[in-house]
Amino acid sequence: MKQSKFITMLFGTALVYLLISCHGGGSKEKTGADTTSAAIAATATTPATATPANSIITIPQNMLVVRHKVQNFAKWLGIFEADDSARTANGLHKYVIGRSFPDTNMVLVALKADDIVKAKAFIKAPGLKTAMQKGGVNGTPIMSIVTATWQDTASISSVIRSIATFSVKDFNAWQKEFETGRQERMDNAITDRIISHDADDTKKVSLVAAISDTAKAFAYYKSDALKKRREAGGVIGTPDRFLFRIVKRY
Repeated sequence: MKQSKFITMLFGTALVYLLISCHGGGSKEKTGADTTSAAIAATATTPATATPANSIITIPQNMLVVRHKVQNFAKWLGIFEADDSARTANGLHKYVIGRSFPDTNMVLVALKADDIVKAKAFIKAPGLKTAMQKGGVNGTPIMSIVTATWQDTASISSVIRSIATFSVKDFNAWQKEFETGRQERMDNAITDRIISHDADDTKKVSLVAAISDTAKAFAYYKSDALKKRREAGGVIGTPDRFLFRIVKRY
C-alpha cells in the first residue's frame, strides 16, 4: 500500500515537472517569435536612405539643331510629327522643340543624332527641303551638328532657354574658365544646361542655359563682369544669342 502511494506521488511529481518544462519551452519560443517580429517591424519603419541621382551627363552626344520660321506653328508641328520616317532612317530622334519670343513663329528643333555622317546627308537631302516647304517653313533654315560634352538633365521649373553660339581660342581652356563662373551665373538667374561644340570644329561653341528671371539675366549678359570672364576664357567677338521657350520634350 505504501509502495503504491509512493509510485503515485512520484508519477504526479514527474507529470508536474513535464508540464512546467513544456510551458517554459513554449514561452521561449513565443519570446523568440516576438523578438523576430519586433526586428522586422523596426526594419519596416526605418526610412530608407535614398541615393541622389546624378543628373550630369559627360558622355558625348551628337545633335542636329535647326532654327527656322514657319507660317503657322500648329500646322507645321502636325506635319513635323506625322512624318518621322526619314529622320529615324538617318538615326535622328526628336528631342526638344522651342519657340522664340516675342516671335513665336520662329522655331528651334533639336534632334539627337546616332551618326554624324548620316545627319550630314539628311540635311543635304532634297526630301528635307520638300518636307519643310510642305510644313510652311519660310526662308533658309539655320542648321548645325554639334557634340554635347556636358549636360545637366535635372528637372527644373523654368522653360525659358538661351542658346549662345560663339568662337573661342581653345575649347578646353575656355571650359575651364567658364566653370569657375557657374555660381555667379546662378546668382543671376542663369543655370547651365548643355555645353557643346561644332562636330567638326571644337572652337565653335554652343551653350544652352535656363533662365528663371529674364530681367536679371539680361542685365548680367550686358555686365562688365561677364565681359571680363569672356576675355579670360578666350571668347572671340560677341556671342549670338537666341531665346526660346520649350514647348515640347520627347
